Amino acid sequence: MRLVAAAALAVTLVLTGCASTDDDKAAPAPAETYSAAGITLDERPVKIVSLSPTGTEMLFAIGAGKQVTAVDDQSTYPADAPKSDLSGFQPNAEAIAAKQPDLVIISNDINKIKDQLTALKIPVYLGAAAATLDDTYKQLEELGALTGHRNEAGDLVKRMKGDITKLVADAPKRADKPTYYYELDPTFYTVTSKTYAGSLFGMFGLVNIADAADADGAKGGYPQLAVEAIIAANPDFVFLADTKCCQQSLDTVKARPGWANVTAVKAGTVVALDDDIASRWGPRVVDLVRVIAGAVAKAPA
Repeated sequence: MRLVAAAALAVTLVLTGCASTDDDKAAPAPAETYSAAGITLDERPVKIVSLSPTGTEMLFAIGAGKQVTAVDDQSTYPADAPKSDLSGFQPNAEAIAAKQPDLVIISNDINKIKDQLTALKIPVYLGAAAATLDDTYKQLEELGALTGHRNEAGDLVKRMKGDITKLVADAPKRADKPTYYYELDPTFYTVTSKTYAGSLFGMFGLVNIADAADADGAKGGYPQLAVEAIIAANPDFVFLADTKCCQQSLDTVKARPGWANVTAVKAGTVVALDDDIASRWGPRVVDLVRVIAGAVAKAPA
């Protein structure tokens, strides 16, 4: 009887094991898809074309750089990005399609290039200019999901948030609410507090002298100021986002008629920015925040 029972148990175990194995084979893991922002890709993209300098920086920052096969002529960072003669300002659907991309990144829809490429069955991700830091984080996470680097993008966003939070928390808190002027070019176009760049300065309690010039928002946050108005406002800081394009510096500002007595010039708080970092909303925004924090920390109270 014992032998019969043992044999029966052995048969049961064998059958159970076989059934389990068959079940495993019958239920393979679902194929991975890459989906975000209304785009779903059946396969991980390996021929990405970026017509957005910010998009290019984001892709490389999340570890998708090896999947990028061509970038536009304005993508200057990182240095090893595969620059081409493609243009984000005058996009050409045929030239883009010739690169045989399985994903195209754009930051604006000039000439309805998105519709043109979509008609050619080419997926397009539109990462428009960010209005807030949350927009930056969202775009990083969406690109991470589309390129198979979800975890890397999430880790990067977490680090960025932590770095920015610490920079703001560690900056000296000034009760006098210093004022600043942010220069986009030597013709005195600037930004208000309602823009992406302006919001970064607001985190440090700085007051923008340009806000009154676009109080109704009719100029989209980018008014042009009269030089007399800038001098009369006598800002405590001047931030130059035209050092590369237009070779502006403390010396060139000091040499402008009437500027020598501006507080920022006298105090030496004319701060040179990297034009590219200042105009993009990618991962290097942390570097911009770090410059602002350093300027606030070093400025005389």
